[in-house]
Amino acid sequence: MASSAGARWLWRAAALAAGALQTFAFAPFGWWPLAILCPLFLMWLWRAAGPRAAAALGFWFGAGLFGAGTWWLYISIHTIAGAPLWLTMLLILALVALMAAYYALLGACSAWLLPATGAWRLLAGLPALWMLFEWWRGWFISGFPWLSLGYSLIDSPLAGFAPILGVYGLSALALWQAGALLAIWRGSHRQRAIVLALSTALWVGGVLLRQVNWTTPRGAPVPVAILQGAIPQDEKWQVDNLEPTKLRYRALNDQIGSAQLVIWPESAIPELANEMARYLADIQASSRGRGADVLMGVMRLADNGTDYYNSILALTGGVAFYDKRHLVPYAEYLPVPPFVRRWLRLMNLPYSDFTSGSELQVPMEAAGLRLAPTVCYEDGFGSSQLALERRADALVNVTNDAWFGRSPARYQHLQISRMRSLESGRYLLRAANDGISAIVGPHGEVLATAPEFVPAVLSGTVAPMAGLSPYARAGNWPVLALAWILVAGAGWRRRTCPEPS
Repeated sequence: MASSAGARWLWRAAALAAGALQTFAFAPFGWWPLAILCPLFLMWLWRAAGPRAAAALGFWFGAGLFGAGTWWLYISIHTIAGAPLWLTMLLILALVALMAAYYALLGACSAWLLPATGAWRLLAGLPALWMLFEWWRGWFISGFPWLSLGYSLIDSPLAGFAPILGVYGLSALALWQAGALLAIWRGSHRQRAIVLALSTALWVGGVLLRQVNWTTPRGAPVPVAILQGAIPQDEKWQVDNLEPTKLRYRALNDQIGSAQLVIWPESAIPELANEMARYLADIQASSRGRGADVLMGVMRLADNGTDYYNSILALTGGVAFYDKRHLVPYAEYLPVPPFVRRWLRLMNLPYSDFTSGSELQVPMEAAGLRLAPTVCYEDGFGSSQLALERRADALVNVTNDAWFGRSPARYQHLQISRMRSLESGRYLLRAANDGISAIVGPHGEVLATAPEFVPAVLSGTVAPMAGLSPYARAGNWPVLALAWILVAGAGWRRRTCPEPS
């Protein structure tokens, strides 16, 4: 019994290590083959496991993935926000445990629902079920789509499928390839030949699809400028730094050259827009005098005097706002009972509450462009942006990844932003407080970046793009429907044609 228990914990440790290793598939490392090999290893561990054992293995895999992949939350919660160490660790462990629970349930369901072995399990049921759980994780209880497998494939040949299938479809293809490698390893000669041919077609198809232009320019390129103030997060909210911050951004705004559109990052000035009307009017007047429109991230108080919004302000011929719709739990709002809020006030712990913007907002119009805006990490919720993207011809994201220091978070976030550009076939303008500010092309390619952690003006051009990719038209539903069919088919196979081990 002791040796059996020891073996179980050995395999769980191996699952933990495989999950942690998978984080290297994502930016800034970009070792995307691990997006296939690490799930392959977990699939292999699950090959003869019952529901309980599969759940345990899945849990430790998920714990490794999110423990290693989101450790930078420590920087934002403890180092910058100043929460006590015990509370910081409690929040991080709670998030890791919640994310690991998805993989635990995935493992249990794979043992309950799918054939124990064979092609139906490896090539249909398991890739489809895994993708469905990843999609579920992206919206359930507010959702946390970070580290979805498909993002790591942005620079792989399979990325050619993103404008058709979206990020979750890319996840499914990586998982299918993992199952295919297992099938090649363990299958008959005939099965190996068929799977090898399908795998070859998959990779060749991805390469060919990378050459397809799903959208086309509808007008002349527009000169743009992205401002990066590089205000350290631990200094940004100090009262003495407010005026120097305003002066820095004013100076950067004076360096825009011939740009017709200027983008400032999220909450660029640490003051409510309502309280800096004169400053904003000066920026609007000076920019319009140069023929430029300005989009800047601001915080604002609504007319009702109670609701605060994390917004983008458009200073064009008039004034318009986009209000962030998908807020960050524990950062922009606290999903806790009122008595916890009162306790936080008594303890003088940092917390804030914003109100979610309306789902019925329209693209922002500036410099002749119709822009689909996102604030911070809401660009990770790709399908929720499609209603705006279908009416827009370019994308804009303002963010402040300075909350996460010099960690991988900023590179992971840029990878997510690039996926939105690739899925929609549109240029993306990304303004970040201290990086990574970037201009991204309609194939998800990074055209230009500003140097990180220093004040900078990033200049370039973007073209308004017309047309819709298949994913922009249909969203996730075709891929989800196919996944449900495959899972149902694999479940039917298990019950009617059990396969020997």
